[in-house]
Formats: sequence, C-alpha cells, structure tokens
Amino acid sequence: MKSIEFVVLENLIYNDEYSRRVVPFLKSEYFHNKQEKVLFESIRDFVSQYNSLPTKEAISINLDKSKSITEDEYKSISDLLDSLEKKESLPDQEWLLKETENFCKDKAVYNAIMESIHIIDGKSASKTENAIPHILSEALSVSFDTHIGHDYIEDSDERFEFYHRVEQKVPFDLDFLNTITGGGTTPKTLNIIMAGTGVGKSLFMCHHAASCLSQNLNVLYITCEMAEERIAERIDANLMDISMDDLKDLPKQIYDSKLNTKTAGITGKLIIKEYPTATANANHFRILLDELSLKKKFKPDIIFIDYLNICTSSRLKQGSNVNSYSYIKSIAEELRGLAVERNVPVFSATQVNRTGYASSDFGLEDTSESFGLPATADFMFALISTEELDEHNQVLVKQLKNRYNDTAINRKFLLEINRAKMKLSDVKKEDQNLIESNQTNKEELGSGFNGKSFDEKFMVPNKEKFTDWRI
Repeated sequence: MKSIEFVVLENLIYNDEYSRRVVPFLKSEYFHNKQEKVLFESIRDFVSQYNSLPTKEAISINLDKSKSITEDEYKSISDLLDSLEKKESLPDQEWLLKETENFCKDKAVYNAIMESIHIIDGKSASKTENAIPHILSEALSVSFDTHIGHDYIEDSDERFEFYHRVEQKVPFDLDFLNTITGGGTTPKTLNIIMAGTGVGKSLFMCHHAASCLSQNLNVLYITCEMAEERIAERIDANLMDISMDDLKDLPKQIYDSKLNTKTAGITGKLIIKEYPTATANANHFRILLDELSLKKKFKPDIIFIDYLNICTSSRLKQGSNVNSYSYIKSIAEELRGLAVERNVPVFSATQVNRTGYASSDFGLEDTSESFGLPATADFMFALISTEELDEHNQVLVKQLKNRYNDTAINRKFLLEINRAKMKLSDVKKEDQNLIESNQTNKEELGSGFNGKSFDEKFMVPNKEKFTDWRI
C-alpha cells in the first residue's frame, strides 16, 4: 500500500495544478524518511527556481551534484524516484488536496509535540518552556486556506459581481416552499424540519430526495434511524407513485419496468448510507464523502441526515458534564460546518419537546433538547398535524426561521400528504385559506372553512404549556 508521502511526491512531479497549490504549504520536516525529504527538497527547489514541474531526469541530475548525500543514500533516492509513475488518470483533486492538508496538519502537530518534549527535557539550547504554547498554536493553525478576508475598498469589483451573480439553488417541487426560500435552498446551509413522531419528517426528506434525484442531482441520504432498505422503499413508493403495501406485492418484472421508466434519463445518483443510532458524527460523514469521491467519483449536490438528534458530536462527549443545549448545538454546528466545507445544502430534522407534543401549534421554543439548534440553522420549519388535518390528508407547514426570506410572508401554509405513497404535493392557492387569523378575517375566508379562520378551523386551543427546554 502506498504511503501518503509517496502519493504526495508522485503528484508533485506529475500533477501541475496540485503541485502549485500545495508546494507553498509543504515543509521538508514533514518527511521523516531521509530519501523522501531529499527528493521533496529537490522538487521544491526546482519549482521555486523555474516555476515549472521537474522531470525525473532533471531531479536525477541535481542529485548527482549534491554533496550532502552518501553513495548509498543516492542509490535509495534514485530507486524511490524511479518508482514514481505517471498515472493514466489523476486522482480526485479535492480528495487529494484534503488528504495532503491532513498530512501536513498531522506532521506539524507531531513535530510540535516532539519539540515540546525536547524543551521540557532541557535539551534545547535556544528555547524555554515559554515557547511551547506558541509552537503548539502554530502547528494547530496549519491550513491550506490562503484567504485572509474581504478588503472592503480593494475588493469592491468582486463584491459587485457577487451582488449580480445568479445564486445557485436546489429547488423544491413544491411551490410554496420555493416561494418562501426564493427558489430553493442554497449551498453551505443547514435546513431543519421539526415535527412530532410520525408526522412526516422522514417522509418530507424522502420526498425531497426523490425530487432532487429527478432533477438529475446527486443525492446522499444518511440514515441513523431506519435501515437503508426502508429509506429506499419509501423513495420507490414516491417515484413509482404506488403505495408501500402494493409495492411489496409487485412481481419482479413489473417492479423493474416501473423503476426503469421512472429513472430513465436520470443522470444523478442517490446513495443511501446507514449508521447505527447515536454512533456517527460529522467526521464519519466526511470519511464517507471522501470514500464516495474516490471509489465512485460521487460528489453530492445535497445531503440528507435523518436525523440530527440521534447523531453524535465529534467535539463533545455526551454525559453528565455536557448539557443538552451545548451538545445538540455542537452537532448542529458540525453539520453546518460540513455543509460549508462541502459546499452543499444539508437537510436534517428534530423532534418537538413535551410542550410541542401538548400543542397543535408550536414555535422555536418547542425544539427538542436544545434551543441552540434553531440558533444555528439557516432555515427551519415545522410540520404540524391535527386530527382534522389528517382527515383532509393535509399537513400544516409553519416557518420558524428563514435566512432566505421574510418569515412573515406565507408564514403558514398547507401541503397535501399521501403517507401510503410517501408523497407531498401543493394545495392550490385558492384552497389554502392558510393565512393566520391576524392576517385575514372570516369574510375573506369564504365558504371553505364556513366563515372560520384557519386557526379556528384546524387548531385546537393550546393546552397549558410547561417548559423543559434550556438556554
């Protein structure tokens, strides 16, 4: 198996774009093997002097001139150089850059720790223990990010272009959701669905995943609750427009025919990955993304994580010393960080707390376990169900937080829900009668609700609330 050092050296010679990106960040001390260190220094010096990649012959000639290596070292370096081969196709650039950055970070920290031990043992003639914090801090700050901020005056042209750039969106197939988000969700955002058990959180995510696939987008669906096959079953029912009960009775020939018909011409991919409940965090998802990129050349356009509260934090260990606010907020921050890092929208879900279960209408304060979640999310909405809504095969959507638009616009609206087929659809605007009671009057509602406002028709009076959430 090739080491990361070998892969780095190989690409420094044969991968021009990669070499130009990483040479400024690589240091010879990251290569602990003498042969690798000398070979890197030869490549680095050539690039610095000639602003181009060296050939094997050029490196070999430079090694011949070196007076700092022995005959045996020269032979082993030459053997290493000969083993570096040009590949027919280059590895995934994003993956390679990330792995190289991790390599630099690991080596920098290792070297800093060893130097600190050296200082503590009194073996450093020039540095005292006061230097250790700086040494460690410098190692931990290693990064390939060269952006140091937006210069308000000098970067005005870039800012103007940003104002007039058409923003990349992942649209819904539901009109009202597109309206309130200005055409869909954007990359680098965390989008949260909040609902009680069985109301439709997973149904919504499965529906939207199927919609995104139909739009030829690459979709990654991570499930920490249901089996991969169960999620796939729901998406089958959605795409084939058939109930899950009928799906189980389909002969193989008809199943294949329906699936082929619905997926014909689709260029996107849908990957479903299951993790056991409460075992996976953002770092596990990063590893998965890197493996998918390397093995399947798959890069998602949107990620679904079902669901946030049964993920774990990579930074905090759940226990008596960590309260729910801090823990759930940490998970949310890590998932949003993943969205920013991978430049995709991330969708997840959360439960309502006991107060929410006792009410047919709820708000941000009813977020299960932690109010830190809505503080981190970019877009958050509730799915609300009542007995009467169920009778009409409808669910109420209520905006809770919206960085895309004004939450006062279409704050509440209805969606048709078909639980058997795992599908959602729009309720016609004229049939919505959704406007909150303070936005309309009974006369405007017409006969649809017999002169009653939406809240009077569908919402039972709130039960006396109690609070179990903490800030």
